[in-house]
Amino acid sequence: MTEPTPTAEQNSPSPLAPGSLRGKTALVTGSSRGIGADTVRYFAEAGANVVINFRNKAPRAEKLAAQLRELGVQVLVVGADLTDPESVQAMFAEVQRTFGSLDVLVLNASGGMESGMGEEYALKLNRDAQVNVLESALPLLGDGSRVVFVTSHQAHFIRTTPTMPEYVPVALSKRAGEDALREQIPTLAERGIGFVVVSGDMIEGTITATLLERANPGAIASRRESAGKLYNVSEFAAEVARAAVDPVPADNTRLIGDTSSFAGE
Repeated sequence: MTEPTPTAEQNSPSPLAPGSLRGKTALVTGSSRGIGADTVRYFAEAGANVVINFRNKAPRAEKLAAQLRELGVQVLVVGADLTDPESVQAMFAEVQRTFGSLDVLVLNASGGMESGMGEEYALKLNRDAQVNVLESALPLLGDGSRVVFVTSHQAHFIRTTPTMPEYVPVALSKRAGEDALREQIPTLAERGIGFVVVSGDMIEGTITATLLERANPGAIASRRESAGKLYNVSEFAAEVARAAVDPVPADNTRLIGDTSSFAGE
């Protein structure tokens, strides 16, 4: 099992050195809010040109873009439904027209707890769409680029450690997505593209945690007591940003937060 990465408090408050990504371009899926928004902000603060992707939060995405442009970087805002291959192709066509290439791709967007989306939605978004986004991005990714997949301990360890019943469909679909992406590692390696899975414990302040708490009152407090600490959105986003630049772990896995209650495979 990978050793957990040190907590955010043990690291510099700025996850990336200023100017360290100047001349680079980074795209973060689902980056109009939450972990994705903070991650794309960290990239911009390090000098990267960034692509903000959203599904239906255009005003929020545009507000974030205006803030990041004040840092002196180029910002492209692209709405795309990741479960729609044509929408994904259109997004990357716009990225190519604007920037020509891509250096960092963070697969952050996920879901499955939304109401009224159908039984297969979680698998469609968390597995099928993730693979399609990566494959669609490949023509833009070159030697030295990096792909980061964001997941949770509850999903990463779902085969060996039970999770809350409300989260099981999402956890299984996220793990299926992780497995499908890992199958691409040899192909990515041949192209000089690094791949890292970033798995975190329950993150306070995320939509998923809020929905879990609503379905299972006390879930967050219980997990916090068990783990000793839960990361907040900005702290976890800092670790995602670091995963885009730090050396790729031997097992392509970066574990964030407590893992003592999760059994390894």
